[in-house]
Amino acid sequence: MYNNLLYLLVVILILTTGGIPEQPQIPWPMALVLFCGKLVLFNQLVRYFFRRNPDNTAARYFSVEQRLSILAIVFLAVDIFLLEGRYYLSRLPLTEKLPVLVPLAGIFLFFGYLCLIWLAARPSYQSIFARTLTARSFLTANIKINLAILLPWLIISVFFDLLQLVPFPPLKDFLASPWGEPILVLLSLFGLIFFLPLAIVRLWGCTSLPPGPTRQRLEDFCRSQRLRFADILLWPLFEGRMLTAGVIGLSRRFRYILVTPALLEATTPEEMEAVLAHELGHVKRYHLQLYLFLFLGFGLLSQVSAAPLLLLLLSSDLFYQLITLSGKSPDTILALASALILFSLMLGYFRFVFGFFMRNFERQADLYALSAMGHASPLIRVFEKIALLSGNIRDLPSWHHFGLGQRIDYLRRCEENPSRIPRHHRKVHLALALYTLVMLTGALAAWRLPPDLLGEAPKARFAEALIQQKIREQPDNGLWFQLLGDLHYSRNQEQDASNAYEQALLLAPANSEALNNLAWLLLTAQETRLRNPERALLLAQQAATEKRIPHVLDTLATAHWANGNQEEALAVEEEALARAVTRKEFYRGQIEKFRTTQYSTSSRFPEAGQGEDTP
Repeated sequence: MYNNLLYLLVVILILTTGGIPEQPQIPWPMALVLFCGKLVLFNQLVRYFFRRNPDNTAARYFSVEQRLSILAIVFLAVDIFLLEGRYYLSRLPLTEKLPVLVPLAGIFLFFGYLCLIWLAARPSYQSIFARTLTARSFLTANIKINLAILLPWLIISVFFDLLQLVPFPPLKDFLASPWGEPILVLLSLFGLIFFLPLAIVRLWGCTSLPPGPTRQRLEDFCRSQRLRFADILLWPLFEGRMLTAGVIGLSRRFRYILVTPALLEATTPEEMEAVLAHELGHVKRYHLQLYLFLFLGFGLLSQVSAAPLLLLLLSSDLFYQLITLSGKSPDTILALASALILFSLMLGYFRFVFGFFMRNFERQADLYALSAMGHASPLIRVFEKIALLSGNIRDLPSWHHFGLGQRIDYLRRCEENPSRIPRHHRKVHLALALYTLVMLTGALAAWRLPPDLLGEAPKARFAEALIQQKIREQPDNGLWFQLLGDLHYSRNQEQDASNAYEQALLLAPANSEALNNLAWLLLTAQETRLRNPERALLLAQQAATEKRIPHVLDTLATAHWANGNQEEALAVEEEALARAVTRKEFYRGQIEKFRTTQYSTSSRFPEAGQGEDTP
């Protein structure tokens, strides 16, 4: 289940990273053929890997299932990023009003891949764990487990989409503010934490443990441990044949103790009390609250690292080489690269940081059971039974719980030397203190980060990649060459700007902005070899014929002044001043300059991007 949590977090990340393209680069018939071919290939790979090795052990089963689940994520990423899946999913009904339907449809697609895995895995599962399950029940059980993981994200996302439809401007302003959405997400998350367990137990089909000696004994044990709860439920996981138990819910009114029928059948009353004591240990040690804290920590990590990683990415030559080699839009490659970076962060965080705390929280719960029962043998017997009846998994390693063999050995060592118990609790407390310190430092760093950490150079480079992509898509549209020229000019790449403007005018000779901007470049270039006042005057006259607006007239006036036509320059600049709504002082300064100075190749002009007189 913990692996599934990671997988679904990555899938949500893939489906929510990047925007929806205006037009797909791959026509839908070709995309459909490629998708179907991929689906057939995935199905064949799944069946091959489950049939390949006759050594049917639990370790191999879980290993193959894990690798194929990761492969399903890779196939989904190909669908989304390379086959333009997000565009085609956005064509579904109601997606304009409820944007959450786009990632939700992508999740259904991922579930389709998982269903192929589960169908191929069922024979091996039945053989290893000595259980008989219909294909329908096996799929249903797996889907219900994963849906429970998705519920918080789904409920919050639908809630926010519905809020956007409310015709209440103050609410829309609040959601659009930098702090509005995070506050609502946090409040919604805290609300879900208390009420979500009720939805989960209903989704899983849990029923109350019938009255009788077993229930009475478990209730008496909970009372002896001063634990209050809503109910003890039978958990029909895989038709109740899984050997497991759990506790969910932070508040007493929505706290449920879950036990599978198979576990009740396999254990003695004393052993069942030991299992219950382990679950109570999670409550007594506030592990559920700490898990929430750890999830929030990952959100903070993502926030703090997002801008520096984006800066690194946009400054990397490899990123732009990928754009060139793939032929995909910069947006698509940026979304894919961002998803890969966040996936790496997520994998590292959950496998090493989150996993460290999970393993040690489980050990704390084991130690609570040892203290509550007075000795370790009942819980050890349970672990031995689970290991044997679950396919001999005693030595199977686990990144989130320690292996059963490791837990048994540790319980025995602690029983022999009780001083290990407080030592372990101190270790966890110190680790939590260090984690909190790191998180507070990260929060301070996020608060102190400059608002424009990226700077202009990476943004300009990315903008150039976007424009170049548009030029490849629409080589006959002069607008993109004009914008490319503007970008080069803003970066003081004057020769490149001149070339781009010339190309724009070849495609659209009446483009007033390209005419004006090239004229200004020929008048003001820092590279004096590019200056050409005579041609600049012709271009400026054409631009003013198309659009008689202040900054175009200023360029024309400057061209007259550069060619020695002082009276014409003053007259045109007076017209620019009369038409101007803003920056009147600038135009008055121009008039004074034309009246008192002479143009030369060393004349100084405002730098690119300063005012209406520049491109």
